[in-house]
Amino acid sequence: MILKTAEKAKTLHIIDFGILYGFQWPILIKFLSKRDGGPPKLRITGIEYPQAGFRPAERIEETGRRLANYCQRFNVSFEYKAIPSRHWETIQIEDLNIKSDEVVAVNCLIRFKNLHDETIEVNSPKDAVLKLIRKINPSIFVQSIVNGTYNAPFFSTRFKESLFHYSALYDMYDTLICRENEWRLMIEREFLGREIMNVVACEGLERVERPETYKQWQVRNLRTGFRQLPLDKEIMDNFRGKLRAWYHKDFVFDEDNNWMLQGSDMPVMPYLLNLQLCDEYSS
Repeated sequence: MILKTAEKAKTLHIIDFGILYGFQWPILIKFLSKRDGGPPKLRITGIEYPQAGFRPAERIEETGRRLANYCQRFNVSFEYKAIPSRHWETIQIEDLNIKSDEVVAVNCLIRFKNLHDETIEVNSPKDAVLKLIRKINPSIFVQSIVNGTYNAPFFSTRFKESLFHYSALYDMYDTLICRENEWRLMIEREFLGREIMNVVACEGLERVERPETYKQWQVRNLRTGFRQLPLDKEIMDNFRGKLRAWYHKDFVFDEDNNWMLQGSDMPVMPYLLNLQLCDEYSS
């Protein structure tokens, strides 16, 4: 969707909330380099939590250097700005250095689940970040989320829902990967284990895992003033073809109300769904 939006752009500016290591961008850079008439200039503003220690921006800046090397390899003009921030809702539009002659795309890959909501703060950071994106007025906003129901303020409800969610994930892993696999053990220890600990053991500001369902995000997005784009039929058909050819039979791919849904069709449907919402609106 971003590639299509930028097909006539001289400059493409991507604002990425939660850029982390930037692994989501090399494939786009490669396609931009093959564009008829030559690639546009690519600007990326990477927003990420600062790392602990004396160099809070080091990891985000390293992401920029890695992407710059990749752009140089494919002859794509590149500019990068790192914004280390613990509170994304405090970022101002002036910090983003948006120019009038560029196509702007906003992206967030499953990181809005770490923003606090109105159960913690009266002025919800989730809504505040959406309002910032609305103010940016991008040509496209691509939002991918973890579809989760384990954000209840009450422990018993949260424990039950998180049990459903993570047990379904482990069922999926058991189907695809043996339990002794080193990569699986690393993911379970470094990612899933920490998430489960945070969901179950932490309360208040200390609980940073706060996913919502895509229907809850739908309400937030519409309330903020976004208008959904229909999913591209050609892209969806391409995904379905690759799913049938390459993926496990229990992997499911669907759409609902212009959300792209991905998950695993186990006895308990895992709530690990990668959803994409594209919003485009005029001033």
